[in-house]
Amino acid sequence: MSEIIEIGLAVVDLDARERVARHRVLVRPVRSRVSRFCAGPTGITQAEADTGVSFAQACDTLTRVHGAGVRPWASWGDYDRHQFVRQCAADGVAYPFGRPAERTHTNAKAVFTEAHGLRGRPGMARALELAGLPLQGRHHRGVDDAWNIAALVLHLADRGDWPRT
Repeated sequence: MSEIIEIGLAVVDLDARERVARHRVLVRPVRSRVSRFCAGPTGITQAEADTGVSFAQACDTLTRVHGAGVRPWASWGDYDRHQFVRQCAADGVAYPFGRPAERTHTNAKAVFTEAHGLRGRPGMARALELAGLPLQGRHHRGVDDAWNIAALVLHLADRGDWPRT
C-alpha cells in the first residue's frame, strides 16, 4: 500500500476571495519507501520523508491546529480522500476530516468539470490553463498543489459555481 508522505493544505477565505495560508505536513512512511516514481515529480526523497512525523501525528495536527474536523475540505478528485480513508484504516487512526468521509469532502475536479461543461475531467494543471491561471510552484508537491487548487476554488467561487457549506 502506498502511504501519504506529504499533506499540503491551503486555507481559503471565500468571503474575502483570497488564499490566506498554506501549510505542509511531512509524513514519515512506515510500510513503504519513497520510490523514484514518487520522488521524481514531488522532489521528496526518502531522507526527507524520514524526518517527517507519524501519520497519527499528522492527523492530530490537521485536527488540532487546522480544524480539519469542522472545516470543509476539498481536493482535486477523490484520490486524496480515498487515500486518507485507507491509511486511517490501516493505521488505526481516526479520520481527521469528520464523518462520513464522502459528505465532508468536495471533489473540486468534479465541480470544475460541471461548471465548465467539460466532457472529461481535466488534471489540475490543465484546469489552471482553462481558467487562465498560472501554475505556481512544483506540480505534484502537496503544498503547491493545495495552493493551486485553492486558486481554482476561488475561480469557481467567483463564477458562483462553488458550493457553500
